[in-house]
Amino acid sequence: MADQPIARALISVSDKTGLIEFAKGLARHKVRILSTGGSAKALKEAGIAVTEVSDHTGFPEIMDGRVKTLHPTIHGGVLAKRDDNKHRMAMETHGIDPIDMVVVNLYPFVETVASGKGYDDCIENIDIGGPALIRAAAKNHANVTVVTDPAEYGSVLEAMDANGGATTGELRGFLAREAYARTAAYDSAISDWLAEQQGEEWPKRITVASRRKSVLRYGENPHQKAAIYYRAGDRRKGVARAEQIQGKELSFNNLNDADAAFELVSEFKEPTVVIVKHANPCGVASAEKLVEAWEPALTCDPVSAFGGIVAVNRPLDAKTAEKLTELFLEVVVAPEVSEEAQAVLKAKQNLRVLATGGMPDPADAGTIVRSISGGLLIQGRDNGVLADSDLKVVTKRAPSDEEMRDMLFAWRVAKHVKSNAIVYARGNATVGIGAGQMSRVDSARIAASKSADQQGTAGSVVASDAFFPFADGLMTAVGAGATAAIQPGGSMRDEEVIKAADDAGIAMVFTGMRHFRH
Repeated sequence: MADQPIARALISVSDKTGLIEFAKGLARHKVRILSTGGSAKALKEAGIAVTEVSDHTGFPEIMDGRVKTLHPTIHGGVLAKRDDNKHRMAMETHGIDPIDMVVVNLYPFVETVASGKGYDDCIENIDIGGPALIRAAAKNHANVTVVTDPAEYGSVLEAMDANGGATTGELRGFLAREAYARTAAYDSAISDWLAEQQGEEWPKRITVASRRKSVLRYGENPHQKAAIYYRAGDRRKGVARAEQIQGKELSFNNLNDADAAFELVSEFKEPTVVIVKHANPCGVASAEKLVEAWEPALTCDPVSAFGGIVAVNRPLDAKTAEKLTELFLEVVVAPEVSEEAQAVLKAKQNLRVLATGGMPDPADAGTIVRSISGGLLIQGRDNGVLADSDLKVVTKRAPSDEEMRDMLFAWRVAKHVKSNAIVYARGNATVGIGAGQMSRVDSARIAASKSADQQGTAGSVVASDAFFPFADGLMTAVGAGATAAIQPGGSMRDEEVIKAADDAGIAMVFTGMRHFRH
């Protein structure tokens, strides 16, 4: 596609960031500007010459501005092929001037929904004329430059400066692609909202609208390509939208592990440290102060912690930061990082440090999307949180207060361990974690054996993410020194497992809720 000089531009934007500077740049190239409503007002107040769209079309804006650019004079000027004789004749016959650039960003529908506004306000923030103009300009990108994001203003002006007031075909093609992605995401957000308003949990059609944050060096392995996107409208505090304060570029595995760590640490109200390796926790502890939780978390499995990811649920302070710098870590994630802690962490220049700006609520609803060959699996977030009324003591011996506290701690951790999951805990800290085994018995053995070199599992409690199908898994935990167990229950052999617990003299609690994690 050839370079296309810009003689006339239509500007109609909701987000006026950078608008005046951009319009001044267009005026520098003698571009005539058409505009509407608030955009025209802002430009006029800045001393920029503007022709109102209503003056250009000879038709006033009506219906509270719902109808203003939906006019043949506008769309004909955008859609006309400049090298088509029939199109040129139609323009001459009907008095249509070509429009070479369309600068439009859309009504803030997603932001309106996020603010909690009512139904009518959300409806009024569904843009109609904007998407129509964007799609028309993008379709005719051989002749028309479409600009949908203030972040694109600079590159457009640079191209015009370098090409005598024209844009290149390459730039117009890129902007057209961005434009269609933007209108697709916009329509997707509206569709999702309408489905929610109508109580439709799983609509017939669904799109996953996301925006690229960055291209990653590679995926799980160097031969795989990868990028990170954040989902439009999803404001959950977490790794995807975190600010990287320092360190090397984040990898696919860094991000995956950091997300696992941060989601787990959000389960706890007390100051808590989580250490994750390969998406599984290898140490978790809570204490009165963050710095006091570090050592017991590390003690659970210091070998696996080397090169791991650490997440905390309090602003990271200097004393805790000093402890973290004693071990080689890949990533540290915190809701905030104090200036003093940042100064400490600078000693580890390659250490990636992320600040999320807050903590997510583990009880929040939401969806998780996973791809399979030829399709998507979509499910609700595992936001199950136990209430006291959910707990059922099924053994002759009831757990002590201390055992119950540790069982609930272990249960929160088990929710984030890959199935089959077994977690031993004592004193608000994990002392053994068995993850991702095909047999629950093997998970129980591995968790105990990994702990044996450190503090051992004697006097601990045990949590299982799903029921014990046989008594053997429970008895493995008892043999490791567990004095109480928490599990969902629901096996056809529950009575057999309960009897084994009673015979061993341990306490056991059923939750009625499982936490498979695959």
